[in-house]
Amino acid sequence: MCAGITLYDPLDYWGATKGKQMCIGIIGIGGLGTMGIKMAKAMGHRVVAISTSANKEALAKEKGADAFVVSTDPASMAAETNKMDLILNTISANHQLAHYIPLLRTNGTLVQLGLTTEPHNVSQISLLFQRKSIAGSLIGGIKNTEACLEFCAKHGITPDVQLIEAKEIDWAWDQLVTINKDGVRYVIDIKKSLENKEFCPAE
Repeated sequence: MCAGITLYDPLDYWGATKGKQMCIGIIGIGGLGTMGIKMAKAMGHRVVAISTSANKEALAKEKGADAFVVSTDPASMAAETNKMDLILNTISANHQLAHYIPLLRTNGTLVQLGLTTEPHNVSQISLLFQRKSIAGSLIGGIKNTEACLEFCAKHGITPDVQLIEAKEIDWAWDQLVTINKDGVRYVIDIKKSLENKEFCPAE
């Protein structure tokens, strides 16, 4: 629910559900990013996955990405410069979004979804000459959440999850703060966790 509406709402607001063909970039190929790829592809758009890790290419394309950009590789970035109408940025680690603005075409918008603690330094020049925009989005209201569920049901879109027990929380955290190579969302099985008397002894 969280990942779905977080990606569906900006896609809807910035026109991806209106039938017009777009090129959509998704930065960060984790639990949010993979949902964004699936949705944008099901909406009929060209989808470009963007990651610092070349190891995420196979995963991104498996989820529906048409192209893959390694953001640390200048040649890879240059191949998609000025091509994207919309970029959804799911990165929650500190970074500079100015690095990704050249990927936008005229009138393009980069939408911040991941929260970071460091300020971003952006030159006005990169925005002024091509009327590029930086925006933000959080989740969505009831109406769009219902629309998101209907859309996902229609296209068979589900998040990639891995059930874990509460005793594995530290392990799951380590996976998420490294690179989350499988792009999954970890879900705690409460019933099974409570059955583990060593981890959760009865009072």
